[in-house]
Amino acid sequence: MINLWQAHLSFAMIVFLLLPGFGLSRLWRAVLLAALLAISFIPLDGLTLAAYLRSHIDDLAITTLVFMAWGCLRRLDLLPPAQHGQISVLIIFAAMALLLYPATLGLSYLDPYRFGYSPRILLTFIALLTLGLFYLRHGLAVAMLAGATLAFMFGIKPSHNYWDYLVDPLLGLYCCGALLVLAVRAACRWLIRQRGPAR
Repeated sequence: MINLWQAHLSFAMIVFLLLPGFGLSRLWRAVLLAALLAISFIPLDGLTLAAYLRSHIDDLAITTLVFMAWGCLRRLDLLPPAQHGQISVLIIFAAMALLLYPATLGLSYLDPYRFGYSPRILLTFIALLTLGLFYLRHGLAVAMLAGATLAFMFGIKPSHNYWDYLVDPLLGLYCCGALLVLAVRAACRWLIRQRGPAR
């Protein structure tokens, strides 16, 4: 049952975050989000729209749900912008995706996914990482990692692998893409600064 509700929430939040603001007030943005949740129950070829989306992207990681929930609350002006740690979120989850997915595709002899079934070492590492991020006041990253760990401990998802709570391809692609865009922008600014004195 939790998977179905996760699918509906994922559908509503993904579409809400992809849509432009349309200049709507906070109230109407909240109405739009609620409407998207209702739309997710509309059937299409025997499947609801949410189930249809889920058939393409599978169940999202808890970290992705927390990340999208933060984005939705930001768009509703219910949370202030993150003061610290936005880059750390991108780096951490891009690194996880680059560690995990090439191996699952057979591009590496190392299989980190199997460590997720008996994740004592992985849990210890994530706990230390979360404490470090908490000390640095990177609240969003802390919320994502702590949420995933608590969800795993309570078995919210049907998977018994800790990795499925930590990262998914959608989050990994987003973080890698965002870091690439930031790197290109930084390189462009550096080139502009280098050309400026030459003139």
